[in-house]
Formats: sequence, C-alpha cells, structure tokens
Amino acid sequence: MTEPLDVAKLQRRLAEFAAARNWQPYHTPKNLAAALSVEASELVEIFQWLTPEESARVMDNPDTAHRVTDEVADVLAYLLQLCEVLGIDPLAALDDKIDRNERRFPAP
Repeated sequence: MTEPLDVAKLQRRLAEFAAARNWQPYHTPKNLAAALSVEASELVEIFQWLTPEESARVMDNPDTAHRVTDEVADVLAYLLQLCEVLGIDPLAALDDKIDRNERRFPAP
C-alpha cells in the first residue's frame, strides 16, 4: 500500500527533483512566481473560449481532462516550490485567509 500524500512530502520530492538537476539557483521567488503565472495562464487557455456549459463538462473529454490535470499539477508544483523558498506553510496560509474572509464577508 502506498503512503498517503501530504504537502510536506510533495515539497520534499519537488526539492529533490530540482536538486538532482542543479536547478536551485533558478528557483528564486521571482522566477517561481513568474513560472506559476505562466502555468496558470496555460490552464486558463484551455477554458478561454468555452461557454460556461462547455467549461463545466471539460473533464468529460479524456484528452482535455488530461491537459487540465497536467496544468493544475504544474500550478500546484510551482506554488508549493514558491512556498518552500519563502518559508510559507501553504495550508496554514489558506486556513488563515479563510478565517479573514469569513470575518470580512459574513454570511447573511
């Protein structure tokens, strides 16, 4: 049975992958933020000219589903690497942000 995935384990794998290829000098906050933006744009591109109905069914087509899944993985990979370099716990950051949003936008 495989171990369950967690954020810290994925961040370690990404760091090991980059280290094995000597990519760490390029993994600056600026470069990682730029790469994150590029990957997010590639995800947006898939949906760019779809109607709302078509976009809701994007995962029904195996080829498109594969592209979406790959781009989501790329976005998450760069986000996790950026968090690692900056010392941000992404889950704690999200939890804190949800707390702030709940106070800022109370339910009616």
